[in-house]
This record gives sequence, C-alpha cells and structure tokens, in this order.
Amino acid sequence: MKNIIFVLLLVVSAHAADIQVFFSPKGGCTEAVVENLNKATNSVLVQAYSFTSAPIAKALVDAQKRGVKVQVILDKSQRKEHYTEADFLLHADVPTYIDAKHTIAHNKIMVIDSHTILTGSFNFTKAAEENNAENLLVIEDVALAKKYTENWQKHLAHSDKYAGK
Repeated sequence: MKNIIFVLLLVVSAHAADIQVFFSPKGGCTEAVVENLNKATNSVLVQAYSFTSAPIAKALVDAQKRGVKVQVILDKSQRKEHYTEADFLLHADVPTYIDAKHTIAHNKIMVIDSHTILTGSFNFTKAAEENNAENLLVIEDVALAKKYTENWQKHLAHSDKYAGK
C-alpha cells in the first residue's frame, strides 16, 4: 500500500506545474519578466494590451539579438499611444503585430521556449510596476504553454503587421 501511495505522489508531483507569483506595486514583476526573458533560448511570444516598459522592451530586443525568435502582438491602442514601446521593437526588427479584431486585445502573456508562461493582470508598463495593484504568474508547464501558443497563433492569424506611427 505504501508503494502505491508513493508512486501516486510521484506521478502527481511530476505533472504539477512550477508556479511563482509576484505582486505590484514594487513587487518584482518587471524583474521577473526580464529575468525570464534573459533565460530565453529559442522563442518568445508576447501578447500585450499596454506596453510601455523600457526594461521589458530592452530584454525582448536583447533576446532577439541572441538569436531568440521574438514575436509580439499588441492591442490597437498601441498605434496611438505616445509612450508605447511598439516603435522601439519595430526599429529593432522585432516582428510586431496589431490585433484590431477585438474591442480590446486585453491579453498580457508571454510564452518562453514553449514551456514558460508569464500571465496575470500585470501590464508590461512602468505604472503597473510602480503604482498599480497587479499580479504576475510565472508558470513552468509544457502542456499549458502549448495551449497559450495555440491561442497566440489564432490571434496572429487575424493581426496586421505594425507599420509604426
């Protein structure tokens, strides 16, 4: 009986996702995003409603410079925002798209190397880190990352290439 329970515990723990949580203001959300982007080796998929964080934008560009395939989908509001990082990404040749199909493309996710998901209410903005009450989950789970990737691809299919301001 003890062996059966031990085996069941091993199976359950092997399938449990590794999850970290961060809160803002000033709770390390931006640092967690940058740290995970710095670990990227193959791919980074981003969906963001608001994107004004210079450290996160720099980490995405740095990842691309290391040979990581980075692709970003933003809400249509980023076409008119004064402080968006969309143009910074565009000028660094990071493929950037606008999802204008929805009233608001309110996703805030990253999928890194097909196994790490960053999600939550945390917008990729300076205000989200310094002023707002937001949360960020960092989840290590290949099966869940696959679902997020499939959803990301559905949004890419109806998004337009960002041409800049």
